[in-house]
Order: sequence, then structure tokens, then C-alpha cells
Amino acid sequence: MGILEAIIYGVIQGIAEFLPISSSGHLALAQNFFGTEAESSFAFNIVLHLATLVSVCIVFRRDVLMLIKGFFSLAKKLFTGKLGQGLESGERLFLMLCIATLPLIPVKLLGLDETVEALSGISWAIGILLIINGGMLIVSDRIGKQTSTAENGGYLRPLGVGVMQALIGILPGISRSGSTITGGRIFGYSREEAVRFSFLMSIPAILGACVTEIPDMFEEGVSASMLAPMLAGAVTAAAVGFFAIKLLQYLTKNKSFTFFAVYCIIIGIAAVTACVLM
Repeated sequence: MGILEAIIYGVIQGIAEFLPISSSGHLALAQNFFGTEAESSFAFNIVLHLATLVSVCIVFRRDVLMLIKGFFSLAKKLFTGKLGQGLESGERLFLMLCIATLPLIPVKLLGLDETVEALSGISWAIGILLIINGGMLIVSDRIGKQTSTAENGGYLRPLGVGVMQALIGILPGISRSGSTITGGRIFGYSREEAVRFSFLMSIPAILGACVTEIPDMFEEGVSASMLAPMLAGAVTAAAVGFFAIKLLQYLTKNKSFTFFAVYCIIIGIAAVTACVLM
């Protein structure tokens, strides 16, 4: 893998990880197109995901700081027996995030994520899932006005969003952010809150996935020739990801997701058509 190719992957990851168009699906299609070896793409994909995680932490630094403070204050109340005094905003948000992440645990333990990973090498399957992703975004836009936030919306709502992420968002071609934003809308969150909670959910989801895969990455080893492409791809993914988040925040307030839905459907049809003609 050359540096230019790595930068291209970084751009794809930075854009597709946060815009609801499926980073896994686009990366898989690009790697199938370029013929990137699985051994090099495995470690490279982990680095790209960690880079986009940095983008989330920068844009949502206030929420991240609130979550950190909420964790420590909640732990303090737990060990001092003061939970009965009620929960502050940061503490409730931390609990909601934990609840939303719970459905991912059995998915990982049962190896379902590894099972669906096999679809990454099947371009026509990714194309079909991209079309489904487009339809899901259309549904999200059609949901009426909601007003709940993660802090005051109850505990079942984040669990429902987490189930959407665990069952649908792990599929290559289905956007993780798209599935959680749609889930947030279905379970009562406003558009802005659904986007905010979706990005906050990406922190434990991405971090957890990378932490469990890093041992395998080191076991397989990373060649010295991959270090420069990894660095180039990571910097690109982080920078592009930052602007992609800002763009989605703007579109959430002022526009619909129709453009992303149509884009996913077109790319999906193109991928399926290409496979049929080849």
C-alpha cells in the first residue's frame, strides 16, 4: 500500500465514518477495487478507526469531559452510598451510554461481528446493504418532531438505540451512525440529540472494537513499509472526520438526510450492477 492510496482510504474513512453512508462498506468496496491484501488492511483499518475517534473527542470535548466527570462522581457516590441523592446530568449521560453499549457485548462474545465481516469481500452484498441503508435514512427523515434528550429520555430509549447499533450497524454497508441516528429518532430523540448521542456512542463502540483487535494486529505484525501509509491515512482520517462531523451537525439543523439516502442507493446499485456485469 502506497501513501497516496492510504490518503484515499483516510478520506473515505473520515467522510463515511460520520456521515450516514457506511465507512465499512466504502472501505471494503475500495479495498476490493484496489486489491489491498487482507493482512495489511486489517491493521490499517484499526488505525483509521482510532484516528476518527480522535475527531469525535475533539468536536464533542465538552460532552466527553462531562462523561469523564460523571464516571468519577458516579463511582464516588457508589462507594460512599450516596446514590440515593439522585444523579447529575453527566452521571445520567454516562449511564445512558453504558446501557446503549450493552447490546454490543453479546455480539462480540458470540463472534457475530466476525461472521458478518465475511460480507466485506462480497461487493454485491455490500451494494444491497447500502441500498437498505439509504431506505433507512429516508425513514429517519419521515419521523415526526421529537424532543427527548439522552439525559431525560429514560433508560429504555438508549437500550433500543444500542440494539439498532448491535444488530444492524455492524453490517458492512449499513452505516453505524445511520443506524443509531435512525434508532434515536424512532425512540424519541430530536434530530440534533440523535446525532449527538450517535457520536457519543461511537466512542465506546470504536474503542472497544479496536482494543479487542489490537492483540491480533500485533500478533500478525506490521511491516515497516506500512508505517508511513498508516500515519498518512490516520492524519487524513482525523482531519477529514472533524469536518465531516461539523458538516453533519449543520445538515442536521438545516437540511434532511435525503442526499445521503440517494447517494447510498446510487452507490449500492452501481456496486451490484458492476458485479453482475463482471
